[in-house]
Amino acid sequence: MSVADNFRAFRANYLIPSATVSNISYRYKRITRQLNKDFWNTESETAHSLYVGSYGRDTAANGVSDLDVAFTLPNSVYQKYNGYAGNGQSALLQAVRDSIGRTYANSYVGADGQVVAINFTDGIRFEILPVFVNTENTFTFADTNNGGSWKVCDPRGEMSFFSARDSVTANGNLKAIGRMARIWRDRHSVPMSGMLIDTLAYQWISDWAHRDKSYLYHDYLVRDFMLYLSQIPSTQTYWRAPGSGSYVYKKGNFQTAAATAYQAALSAIDHEANERPATARNKWREIFGPTYP
Repeated sequence: MSVADNFRAFRANYLIPSATVSNISYRYKRITRQLNKDFWNTESETAHSLYVGSYGRDTAANGVSDLDVAFTLPNSVYQKYNGYAGNGQSALLQAVRDSIGRTYANSYVGADGQVVAINFTDGIRFEILPVFVNTENTFTFADTNNGGSWKVCDPRGEMSFFSARDSVTANGNLKAIGRMARIWRDRHSVPMSGMLIDTLAYQWISDWAHRDKSYLYHDYLVRDFMLYLSQIPSTQTYWRAPGSGSYVYKKGNFQTAAATAYQAALSAIDHEANERPATARNKWREIFGPTYP
């Protein structure tokens, strides 16, 4: 098989399986319907709800465990909880928690910090962020920490910037490296959030020489992104997310693992060039594990 064939087969393995997508959609609709019933007096399964995070940016990969959903509430609800004498934000999250609990009474539903989380027995966790839409099309959300406050985020701006760079500039390679990097991260327990992976990939790919190519260059895509990650100064602690400018902080050292992956990619490419496909496959599996075919 050619390099392109191998990475096409890899993609088939790292994409989220259709059965998992169906389960996610089913739960998303049930949660949305219950929240709409309680807060909007409608039983729509889609209105006022939005996938955000990695799933919303379409960079989530097989093995995804966290699903982020923003649910828009009426402005009257903001007025009600903003008028509380103390931590109306916590009371808001409890109201959302109680609503979801009416549908998922047998699942763990907890409110903590900024989200209401639902843990399912298959290991998937939904995190619902209750939001209010601002005139700038950003969201205001509740933060229950330190006595409670309101904060602003812009996931729609992030998704818009990310999607535009992927389709217009990168020929789909931005989403591809985001997914492959998650497989690598999960395989080696690299301390990187999905938002950090996507932010760094977004910054890097605009200058990547082969950004307009396809699967034939995916071995270079992996090699060059890992080199980029390995060379980021360890003293840098945060970056700014595309589209929103939100701060994205590192969780720990990822450069060492990236340097190891870069060396393995160099070796894999060399073995491919010298017609040693079995050895090349083993090197790619050092990076990605058995998800690589």
